[in-house]
Amino acid sequence: MPQFNARSKAINPSAYNALADALWLIYWNKDHFEGYIRGMLQDYSELLARLDFNRTKRETAWQVVELLRANEARYLDVSVALMLDIAAMDRFPNLERQVDGAEKVVKAKAAVAELRRWTGKQQEVIKEHEAHAAAIAASAKQAQDNRAFAEAHEDLKQQFFVMHSATDPHQRGTAFEGFINELFALYDLEPRASYSLKHEQIDGAFIYDTDHYVLEAKWWKEAIGRPLLDVFKSNIERKGKNTLGLYISMSGYTADALAVYGYSTPFIAMDGTDFMAVLDQRIRLDELIARKRKHASQTGHCFLPVSEIFFGSE
Repeated sequence: MPQFNARSKAINPSAYNALADALWLIYWNKDHFEGYIRGMLQDYSELLARLDFNRTKRETAWQVVELLRANEARYLDVSVALMLDIAAMDRFPNLERQVDGAEKVVKAKAAVAELRRWTGKQQEVIKEHEAHAAAIAASAKQAQDNRAFAEAHEDLKQQFFVMHSATDPHQRGTAFEGFINELFALYDLEPRASYSLKHEQIDGAFIYDTDHYVLEAKWWKEAIGRPLLDVFKSNIERKGKNTLGLYISMSGYTADALAVYGYSTPFIAMDGTDFMAVLDQRIRLDELIARKRKHASQTGHCFLPVSEIFFGSE
């Protein structure tokens, strides 16, 4: 990222002090604190290399500020970015989740208000660097979101392994429904948990690309055969005209089931291999759904193995 070294004004030392005080108070957990700093400084590897995250948050925050202040001409853009980003904070989710979160939030708000007071006095400096500071903050936000997404994905993968070792099939099936709901929520697919209609039980539903899908999920030892897919097809057809379906069978499908739904289908199908490819983050869930849907539209076949997507034989 380019640097803007020319400047006509310097940042008031009190503004740096306010930044240091606010920086260590806006997060309670050290991993969240470290993640925020790494995101904001991701284009300044030479700064990150000098930081010691094994210190207390307060010590690390002051270390950050001292490094920025020591070479203000070089780091004025990122200093302004940090000040503006923190000064704009009005919610502190990581603090709110703590046992004494209300007290921590009060302290954070006071520190942020003090920083905001000083940014208000630094308008000449800020205006010179505001556009670049905004770009730094936006890039950092994207990096944070990517890390949070990856961490949530890994947590779900570990949950899956716990379910896999369960000895009670009924308990595992119930847990699997909730697990799928969490996975689909991670991809903003607006999942709906299982619900009942007259004469029918639906495992779930979700929305993808403005289309509504009903969802059926089975984690059985045996492959799913044609009779169950026939029932699923009938359930879909009783819904709205634009309703589609997704059938998830961790044990796969019988050859006759795939043969019958190899020419015309109102649903797409996933198996355990597809599911693990998503959990391993080798393919995004929404991309997998899109590829399977395209395949079904072009061929009429309900099932496209993820291996064919990877090896280009689609």
